[in-house]
Amino acid sequence: MQYTVKQLSSLAGVGRRTLHYYDQLGLLKPDAIGTNGYRYYGEAALLRLQQILFFKELDLSLTDIRDTIDRPGFDTLQALRAHRQSLQERLRRLARLIETVDKTILHLNGELEMPKKEHYAGFSEAKQRGYEEEIRQRYGSKELDESRKRWGGFSSGKKAAVQDDFGRIATSLRDVRATGPDSPESQALVAQLHAWVNNFYDCSIEVFEGLGHMYREHPDFRTMYETNYGAGFPEYLGDAIDFYCAGPRGGVAPG
Repeated sequence: MQYTVKQLSSLAGVGRRTLHYYDQLGLLKPDAIGTNGYRYYGEAALLRLQQILFFKELDLSLTDIRDTIDRPGFDTLQALRAHRQSLQERLRRLARLIETVDKTILHLNGELEMPKKEHYAGFSEAKQRGYEEEIRQRYGSKELDESRKRWGGFSSGKKAAVQDDFGRIATSLRDVRATGPDSPESQALVAQLHAWVNNFYDCSIEVFEGLGHMYREHPDFRTMYETNYGAGFPEYLGDAIDFYCAGPRGGVAPG
């Protein structure tokens, strides 16, 4: 059976633009392209996409995923066993985080005296270092260093205002989502989001477009956005940023 981009997108819960992007990277190529310009994917592509999504859950970059899957001797069954072990380890860490949340709720309600150290149980320093390293790999050290410098110079009131501003923009984007990523309402809010990022460093169009891909593809950002703003929000936000960055050339590719 052959699947169009729309069908595969619906089946796997992956945005159509993301599938187009995977094609551009050589990460997930269609089996055929019709005379109408539509991409068609077979069963092997479905299994390959599953592997891509598993490796993304492990925070591998798209380039590393491609190199891993295309490596001679790659064994899908062995990879699945490794995915299972990694996911079990993540499940244990998430269980500790849930326990920390529950204890904090009880603490704030006056029902439990919570030692200060337990406020941070389950948080991984390695995870935070991983975020920083990913930013360095994608954009270089300049933006990260500038972000640290600017954020460190903000007063506590300024920091709170910046955080509140993000919440307002994201909530407004959620509320206008039904108008589509290319609507004037969505685009006006994406422009505000771009300006918000400039609180931290001078964000070029190229870097902002990269952030859009990261919001749409990175498992941690996806979890955060879907938890707070609804299923499908990462795809909508990524598409809206793509359209904004493309300017008058924006639009949806065929297929």
